[in-house]
Amino acid sequence: MEAKEIKDKLNLLIEQAAEIDPNLTTKLRDINRWIKHIKLGSLISKPIVVAFLLEVITDSQVWLAIKSLPSEEDKRLQFEQMTANERYWYGYLFPKWINATDTKFYIWKKKMMAGEFNQADSDIIKYIAQDVVHREGSFWRRYIADLSMATDLIVSNHQNKPLCIQVTSVSEEFHNTKYQKWQNSLQLWEIERGLFLSYNPQDNDFIHQLVNVALYNSDHLAEGKYMNFS
Repeated sequence: MEAKEIKDKLNLLIEQAAEIDPNLTTKLRDINRWIKHIKLGSLISKPIVVAFLLEVITDSQVWLAIKSLPSEEDKRLQFEQMTANERYWYGYLFPKWINATDTKFYIWKKKMMAGEFNQADSDIIKYIAQDVVHREGSFWRRYIADLSMATDLIVSNHQNKPLCIQVTSVSEEFHNTKYQKWQNSLQLWEIERGLFLSYNPQDNDFIHQLVNVALYNSDHLAEGKYMNFS
């Protein structure tokens, strides 16, 4: 999708959402103000901003389609056709973001536009996601989950119980501080369980070990538990 198409689509979604979900309209207008005066060439030169916008457009389209269904039964059937991770995102986390005041939103929008958004563990997260799929699990990634909800990946295994995961190589000195901030973020968004994965890139086969922990805890970690694995 070209930059002009992105802007046009965003404006169209704002109009559609006004009749269906005013809170989504507010969020989309905020995003539109953020990019409104960015020239098309400048916008397309910011791949992370474009990727974020495409995610928001996709998620908004899905959400508005669900909200527009004529009955609760139709909505239930629509959610049943989704994967467990999609149901968790569109049925719980994305609506929470729509309806909440996101205190981190202003900060990370500025960083993203300025090119200061650095996904330090991006390759590690990609390898974890690939191994999850290889072992017949499933994953979900979203910028909103990452930047506002301290969640790099949402992982599901055999029991289809999505688990929010944060991946970090943080040093021992700052580990406890980062873990506590992570747990506070999950509790703020009423995410009932989560996994904080720390890794040492010097360890042999650490990706496989992290995936073992993620898949096992997706099935078995109890509600209200926030596990720190390092």
